[in-house]
Amino acid sequence: MSSPQGIEVPDALIASYTKNGGEAERLWIARLPELAAEMLERWELERDGGIGCGEASLVVPVRRTDGTRAALRLQMPREETTAALIGLRAWNGDGIVRLLDHDPESSAMLLERLDGSRSLASVEDDDVAMSVLAGLMARLHSVPPPAGLRGLGDVARDMLAAVPAAVAALPDPEDQRRLRYWASAVTELVGEPGDRMLHWDLHYCNVLAAEREPWLAIDPEPLVGDPGFDLWPALDTGWEKLHAAGSPLQVVRRRFDLLTEALGLDRRRAAGWTMARLLQNTLWDVQDGRTAIDPSQTAVAEALARR
Repeated sequence: MSSPQGIEVPDALIASYTKNGGEAERLWIARLPELAAEMLERWELERDGGIGCGEASLVVPVRRTDGTRAALRLQMPREETTAALIGLRAWNGDGIVRLLDHDPESSAMLLERLDGSRSLASVEDDDVAMSVLAGLMARLHSVPPPAGLRGLGDVARDMLAAVPAAVAALPDPEDQRRLRYWASAVTELVGEPGDRMLHWDLHYCNVLAAEREPWLAIDPEPLVGDPGFDLWPALDTGWEKLHAAGSPLQVVRRRFDLLTEALGLDRRRAAGWTMARLLQNTLWDVQDGRTAIDPSQTAVAEALARR
């Protein structure tokens, strides 16, 4: 699928939008080459490298008329896309990729160019990498949240409402017990959901090498809530590698200790909000048709139980 300017939409992105999407998703992905061409012309951008994509977005490396290197990012307008724009404007490049321009109608973003070939996952020493991530997370949490973002209290209440049906969908009594236990942790915390602006998806692959700083975060899904709810992606990052090395629980515990110390968090509360993430992940899995809790979720829970 290409435009007159040669914008080739990767097959993986087309599949992402058409496999499980509806008519709106199919229409948007069909128009994506035309939209990309429109934004290149509107912002007077010159293509400057190979096109990339994530699960939901097209990324076109570009140069502006003044020679500045940037990245054009196109993603279907959704609640999370709007939240990302709100968050990026508020953070204004403090620990995160800088938003250079945006189009409110299409949700197109012009972003600071980072090194997409080098993420924090390339750092061999896990303690060093996690310290970098913790420093970025602390900076992101320090910026006051603007209006317009969803709150963790609403998210948590929606999760609790979905628990009974999810328990019924899990045939293993032990999985049912785990889900109820995680839900009980959320029930204890839901009345005090917190007031920080969270990234919601900060893991090693969402931290890229940059020019103005060594590392910067990307791809936020901003939410207002307790910092403990932001830890799970970092604890779980690189899970396949950890599992293959045979020491996942030890690494998860060390990461949890490092993060809670760096962020100044109450460890019991942070563990509770992390269990909320395990609950959320499992609810999503059940919605997708799974009938068992993912082993990585169980392992993180076991690691936290020993803190």
